[in-house]
Amino acid sequence: MSSPSAGSLHRGLSARHIRFMALGSAIGTGLFYGSAKAIQQAGPSVLIAYLLAGAAVYMVMRALGEMAVHNPVPGSFGQYASDYLGPFAGFVTGWTYTFEMVIVCLADVTAFGIYMGFWFPEVPRWIWVLSIVCFIGALNLCSVKVFGEMEFWLSLLKVAAIIAMIGGGLGIMVFGFGMASDQAPTGVQNLWVHGGFMPNGIPGLIASLAVVVFAFGGIEIIGISAGEAKDPARVIPRAINAVPLRILLFYVLTLFVLMSIFPWPQIGSQGSPFVQIFSGLGISSAATILNIVVISAAVSAINSDIFGAGRMLYGMAHQGQAPAGFGRVSRHGVPWMTVVVMAVALLAGVVLNYLIPEDVFLLIASIATFATVWVWLMILLSQFAARRRMSPQQVAALKFPVPLWPAAPLAAIAFMLLVLGVLGYFPHTRAALVVGGLWIVLLGAAYLLWVRPAAARAQSEAMRPAANANP
Repeated sequence: MSSPSAGSLHRGLSARHIRFMALGSAIGTGLFYGSAKAIQQAGPSVLIAYLLAGAAVYMVMRALGEMAVHNPVPGSFGQYASDYLGPFAGFVTGWTYTFEMVIVCLADVTAFGIYMGFWFPEVPRWIWVLSIVCFIGALNLCSVKVFGEMEFWLSLLKVAAIIAMIGGGLGIMVFGFGMASDQAPTGVQNLWVHGGFMPNGIPGLIASLAVVVFAFGGIEIIGISAGEAKDPARVIPRAINAVPLRILLFYVLTLFVLMSIFPWPQIGSQGSPFVQIFSGLGISSAATILNIVVISAAVSAINSDIFGAGRMLYGMAHQGQAPAGFGRVSRHGVPWMTVVVMAVALLAGVVLNYLIPEDVFLLIASIATFATVWVWLMILLSQFAARRRMSPQQVAALKFPVPLWPAAPLAAIAFMLLVLGVLGYFPHTRAALVVGGLWIVLLGAAYLLWVRPAAARAQSEAMRPAANANP
């Protein structure tokens, strides 16, 4: 698998690809399936949770954007952490992001199996999980342009469906389309008549943050794509600046409409709340269409996650922080070894869905939240350290600087620490913090036993010819 360009990635992602990759990373299982979990915990006040998390995520993306435009590299924030916080921080960040992508993929393949159960309830879920892992693995072995085109069309389908769903929901609210006489009334009053706007109080709102943050996980792929973007200085800022609108439209407004047309206590966890709501309203054809959409959303998310993990491991391999095999690319410019390893890792999803099909989603989502928050913390801290090293002239020359620095990034850092505290406080997510802590400890041991000694040997060998040349 070699070619003249076998050691480098191809810049095959256009502005159109990057923009829709950003949309695809923000619209996935967390919205179509995980939102039901968040609604159960916080009730209608989950809208506040999405707004708060969205503001923090925007600051993370601006911090990443500042560094990505200044220095677009394949390793992205993994390399930035190495450069500004030290090699150990980069090692932990890169592998934790890869861990995050594996875990998020497990959630997505699990959701895919649940969605297929809407049509084929008699087929075991693990069969669907196995089939989608094989399909996405094959797709990611194609060129990055094929990947970009796939993401473009899948994301376009999701965006069109959500806009249509919002329009249809507003039509149900205003005109009562599809409503039977014996069904619950629709309207904004559903946001406060069933126990109030905040039925479970502040604790319920805070508890929902774990699932809400999970919904935004993976959006940092925008920074990773900079290494294969044709014009990162122009494309990356435009993609990142669209984040607030996406958050307001695709999360807040969408859930506002959903909870207005259907009482929130009746929004369960059996399948996507989007499909549930339209089925409950008697619009069977809309439920079928939406199920197709949420299936495409899961496929898109899995596709993006494998891409992101592969490019991260590629960058780490070139820094000596991952096996050298991950740095090899095919004649299409694809780091093929990482795709194979990710596909094998996802086979764990087949096993989990066979052993514990009922409890697997919340466990996976909680662990993914820990990994997501850790990566975001490292992005914020890396940007903070990078900025403190700069002279006033260098800061003035930045093409995409973080706004309201340093107050806004500090507030985002505080929010991330709060979410980690939430994971440890509530019993149903505490296991995620334990798993995350063990993961960091294992990475620390791996770094001390293998990575640092290897780096020391490489440095010694590099200095030896110089010493021989100057006796």
